[in-house]
Amino acid sequence: MSIVPPSTPPSARPAPVAPPRVLTVAGSDSGGGAGIQADLKTMLALGVHGMSVITAVTAQNSIGVQGYWELPAEAVREQFRSVADDIGVQAVKTGMLASAELVRTVAELLAGLDPAVPVVVDPVGVSKHGDALLAESAVSVLRGQLLPLATVVTPNLHEVAQLTGITVTGEKGMPDAARALQDLGARWALVKGGHLPGEAADLLRGPDGAEHWFRAGRYDNRHTHGTGCTLASAVAAQLALGLAVPEAVAAAKAYVTGAIAGGFALGAGIGPVDHGWRLRG
Repeated sequence: MSIVPPSTPPSARPAPVAPPRVLTVAGSDSGGGAGIQADLKTMLALGVHGMSVITAVTAQNSIGVQGYWELPAEAVREQFRSVADDIGVQAVKTGMLASAELVRTVAELLAGLDPAVPVVVDPVGVSKHGDALLAESAVSVLRGQLLPLATVVTPNLHEVAQLTGITVTGEKGMPDAARALQDLGARWALVKGGHLPGEAADLLRGPDGAEHWFRAGRYDNRHTHGTGCTLASAVAAQLALGLAVPEAVAAAKAYVTGAIAGGFALGAGIGPVDHGWRLRG
């Protein structure tokens, strides 16, 4: 076999430039469809360098969550400091935080970042299969300490009810839900309407009260594990790439819609979305 030398000698090539850096603070999904694993796949697909702080380890597959174990607050703190103090971050996404102590710890860490660093909060409360992933005692801490640090908060309708007490049954209720989330301190609120019938409609409400609707057709595909993690990570990646919030959400919505269309069977239950759909053309 003959080896063709590169056209440009390595010594003459420009030094590689690091891509934007995005940190995910979330739980690990052993099945690979959601959590840290989904976040890092999304970040790679969108051209940013993903880094991780693991808050909990789950035993999880396509049929549910069989158990989870929180990491000590000190382990979370040390992971965060190790990355932030050396490598630095240009956006942060939070996911499963599990307990009041971990929510409080992460909020303290985020409060120490440069205020210009965007923070995307995915307030993970339950898994796709209905398994609780946030202790009841942690909800008030998330409301009071984490949401005020959120550049964008991205709850589904179950999480909206958990955080605000508002039950949304149709699109008409989504603006009130977004306003209530902003009243809790989030700068931008993205209320996801994926649990409503009809097209998949999400509402982004800005700090000036402007409403931005994002709509996509609904695919007849039950393999949607990891959609929430994927969308929030995509928003964080787009913000790190320099997009304004509405444009970042639009780009993230387009990416996750393609990932849902490509969702595939894996195991006996709900399979994951396809994080690599763009890489395969």
